[in-house]
Amino acid sequence: MSDELGRVRRMWHLLEPLHAVLYYAPEAFEEASALGYATDERWPSYFAWRAAPLGAVGADRVVETFYSFSPRMIGGYVPAGWSVASPETVLASRAKAVDRAYRALFGDRVDGPELAEAAALARRAAQAADVTGRPLASAVAALPWPEAPHLALWHAATVLREHRGDGHLEALASAGLDPVESLVSFAAVGAARPQVFESRGWSGAEWSAARDRLLERGLLEEDGTATDAGRALRAEVERRTDELASAPWAALDLAEQERLVELLGPLWVEVLGSGLLPSETTLGIGKV
Repeated sequence: MSDELGRVRRMWHLLEPLHAVLYYAPEAFEEASALGYATDERWPSYFAWRAAPLGAVGADRVVETFYSFSPRMIGGYVPAGWSVASPETVLASRAKAVDRAYRALFGDRVDGPELAEAAALARRAAQAADVTGRPLASAVAALPWPEAPHLALWHAATVLREHRGDGHLEALASAGLDPVESLVSFAAVGAARPQVFESRGWSGAEWSAARDRLLERGLLEEDGTATDAGRALRAEVERRTDELASAPWAALDLAEQERLVELLGPLWVEVLGSGLLPSETTLGIGKV
């Protein structure tokens, strides 16, 4: 991996947990419950929070843009979720959820100069992102920028992660990996245990069929681990994803990128140390 792509991946590793707080913080579940969403599991609010920038779309649009989730699973939450609350209402509650969660995590730092500096740098990168042909990133980027620095930081992190995610789908498609194959192949290189990927709603039969297809392509061993060819293909997917995510970071020079790393580090530690986020996820951070 080149130094440049290594820096791109490091930024993702730092920003992703700051974004993901929305899906796990108790404050976010409280706001979702106030809207009328069930909170005995995270999926009703997850699909509402993340899809709201797209508007009151149907299941097909969410299937297309979220990619790795089973269409059957998505159909259980979309478009039914918009009858609970409109996308506009969800977006307003989402901002309240992030505000409350960040204040609980970071305390007085949300109003401090270092967080404001981090928000300004991250915003410059996010505003430099070309979101053409990237539906989730485009939808998020079209939203108004929050005035409060801590909310602007979350918004920048969200634009950048959805920009990266849209590019990741392009990389998977170029590798000839359909949604369930993308998960099977990722589990095969040790990104997470196969059981973790069950959260995406695919049946055992669908998972087994995808394994068979990857076996036929010479990408899996009989025990479900990746062959050398399978590892090479996944490595190329990750390299291409980093490459497609790199352009926004050209808006910051190297010194500014390093300063942003320095500023984000304590926030990253705080989020991970809070125990809010699961130690093993389908993103494979720290594994690939």
